[in-house]
Amino acid sequence: MVSEKIIEKVKTNNYELIFILKPDLTEEKIEATVENVKKFIAGKGGVISDAQKWGKRRLAYPIKHAAEGHYFLLKFQAKPGSNRELETSLRISEDVLRHLLIKVD
Repeated sequence: MVSEKIIEKVKTNNYELIFILKPDLTEEKIEATVENVKKFIAGKGGVISDAQKWGKRRLAYPIKHAAEGHYFLLKFQAKPGSNRELETSLRISEDVLRHLLIKVD
């Protein structure tokens, strides 16, 4: 009797995450926050393909009494179910002013 191994393919989607950090953070705190986001994505089985620092820019309108923020873009692949935890983590972070996670077709 031969046992067959069934290889299950896990479908991943492409995502883009843009997030804005508080303008008064030190460079070390900014790098630590970005690394924490990257580690969170990698810990959930995601693969980051591109990470861009857009720098400090003026906001279109004040968010939490801030007129500027540090912008970042991460492009990654992940399983569809892991995004809810990522968004919850970003939402409760005190250093993140806003974030936007979109699925890229």
